[in-house]
Amino acid sequence: MTNLTFFSEFILLGLSADPQIQPLLFVLFLGIYLLTLMGNLAMILVIRGDSHLHTPMYFFLGHLSFLDLCFASVTMPKMLQNFLSQTKTISVWGCITQSFFFLLSGCAEASLLSAMAYDRYAAVCHPLLYTAIMNRPLCSAMVSMAWMVGILNSLVNNLFIQTLHFCGSNIIPHFSCELPSLFPLSCSDPTANKFLLSGCSAFLGLLTLPPILFSYSRIISTILNIRSAAGQGKAFSTCSSHLTVVLLFYSTALFRYISPASGSVLERVVSIQYSVITSLINPLIYSLKNQEVKVALQRVLGQQMCSSEERFTAWRSVREWGRGIFRNTWKGKVFQVSGLEVLPMDQHHQYHPQSYYRRKILGPNS
Repeated sequence: MTNLTFFSEFILLGLSADPQIQPLLFVLFLGIYLLTLMGNLAMILVIRGDSHLHTPMYFFLGHLSFLDLCFASVTMPKMLQNFLSQTKTISVWGCITQSFFFLLSGCAEASLLSAMAYDRYAAVCHPLLYTAIMNRPLCSAMVSMAWMVGILNSLVNNLFIQTLHFCGSNIIPHFSCELPSLFPLSCSDPTANKFLLSGCSAFLGLLTLPPILFSYSRIISTILNIRSAAGQGKAFSTCSSHLTVVLLFYSTALFRYISPASGSVLERVVSIQYSVITSLINPLIYSLKNQEVKVALQRVLGQQMCSSEERFTAWRSVREWGRGIFRNTWKGKVFQVSGLEVLPMDQHHQYHPQSYYRRKILGPNS
């Protein structure tokens, strides 16, 4: 061990080592990141600004949009910087910090999707009791549990990653510091860390997948028992957006953490799918397939336009009032300012100090 050289930074290879396509990748992912920020921020603002969306479903959706913001912001700023940089380095502690928040966001989102599946089950299978089942304390507890699972899972794994010593090669064949990509770079035995990560991933799967499978098995059974095609379509539309998000997120995340790390291009593409693309398309899925969100967005935009128009009208009224006072003053009329009667100059524009300002309390004959 005395001949090993320990280092203080990693090199992220990113999506491609070809310098000619780096500017193109920068423009592409900058656009994706900006659209992700705008889409999820718009969802949060619409949900908070429209009282019609203050329901359990949109309470969860608001937290999902915030998690998508976190998920994308953990990796994409550094990725964009590396597209334009020659060094592409990140410190060891910066890498561990990125890994912590990446795992936290992913685990919390998986738990939140499970809670949202139960919400859809209550809405489809027990519509008359929906508000009683999905009450505010239960919704708050489920969201808090999702955050707690994400924090504990990430904290345990990232505390144990500090027991590893990194030496030799410091090149990460990835665009971010995911834990599976760090294990091959350790010169100490990472077997315990691999078992820990696998165990935490299995625990997260057992915690989140059964509620999703149970909820959708009951939802499908309920939909099939509805006799009218219109009723079936309406019932399915209430959960189709969530089901699409679940399939996109879980299919890629499970593939990434179950399969061994290889540093292949497919592995990076899969990571892009669940950490970047999912965050981009989540608000699109929920807005394009949800009429309530469309109506709420139009309502909020209409309120903003009306508010802007009212402010413009008020400013125009104040301006016209000021112009009227100015014109009336030069026509010889009296106007009051702060308890004083202000008289203009006479017709010959001569100044009379005794009569220019006259206190109201003295009367006109003073």
